[in-house]
Amino acid sequence: MNKFLAGDIGGTKTLLAVIEVSGTQVQVVHEVGYQSCDYATFELLLGDFLSGIKTPSHAALGIAGPVQGRVAQTTNLPWRIDADVLHQQFGIAHCTLLNDLEATAYGLPALDSGDLLTLQAGATNAVGNAAVIAAGTGLGEAGLYWDGQHHQPFATEGGHASFGPGDELESAFLNHLQQQHRHVSWERVVSGMGLVSLHEFLRLYRHSAAPLWLAEELQGVDPAASISAAALSGRDEICVETLARFVRLYGAEAGNLALKVMSRGGLYLGGGIAPKILPLLQNGAFLDAFLNKGRMRPLLEAMPVRVILNDRAALFGSALRAAQLANKPT
Repeated sequence: MNKFLAGDIGGTKTLLAVIEVSGTQVQVVHEVGYQSCDYATFELLLGDFLSGIKTPSHAALGIAGPVQGRVAQTTNLPWRIDADVLHQQFGIAHCTLLNDLEATAYGLPALDSGDLLTLQAGATNAVGNAAVIAAGTGLGEAGLYWDGQHHQPFATEGGHASFGPGDELESAFLNHLQQQHRHVSWERVVSGMGLVSLHEFLRLYRHSAAPLWLAEELQGVDPAASISAAALSGRDEICVETLARFVRLYGAEAGNLALKVMSRGGLYLGGGIAPKILPLLQNGAFLDAFLNKGRMRPLLEAMPVRVILNDRAALFGSALRAAQLANKPT
């Protein structure tokens, strides 16, 4: 089996690995996780990873941000990643950059049934385009075009489309966010930072100050995790409301993406947040918002909806894409 350098480069965490690929089967040979903010540039991080190991000749890197040609600018990090620079600096003969959600889409064939949790079975004969949406540090979205035989992943920056409120409270939330941002995208709402903003808004909206223990936790490195934990344990009412509303917003935007891509073949939830809030995703609120599209409800009901439980999907997808390009006839 050939070995490939694969990467999943996110705003919070970066995973790099050397992976053996055989068909759609992947085997991680060497993997290291990094806190992205610990490095001024991606080149410094990659240098650390490659120190002491043989550099694979083929690499593919999934990056949280738009990729233009052979260059990517990360959205939530000050990194500019240039495939030609990586080739010159590290001797990687063939280096490909792709969006991280595009990488997740490429990784779906490497997943097995245990890596997926079904929220909606959909039609038994479901076939066609598919889509992936992933809330984490930001909000990523990608599509998979069905060509009649195979899915062909493609990147989008749909998470940066304008947020549309669904009721009076969400309209007030939009107004709150407009005081801070010139443009309010779905990423400002359905992401880790969105969860924190929603909690802050609901405290003001409900005239309810955070209890001392929570206020102290919110000063930590991951306030979104503190809000989620307080909600899942039922320890704080505003946190419970925050996470419940977050799930509905997530479902609403997932439905938007499903309609735009016409994802008859399925919609997948990736990212770091979904696996941590499974009880709320399974209680019906997510699907209620997902299906709430008027006359298009029957179309959405026929679409399978699944949660990706394996946090290596983008890493696997990068490896599969590198192998695909390496084996492409010249």
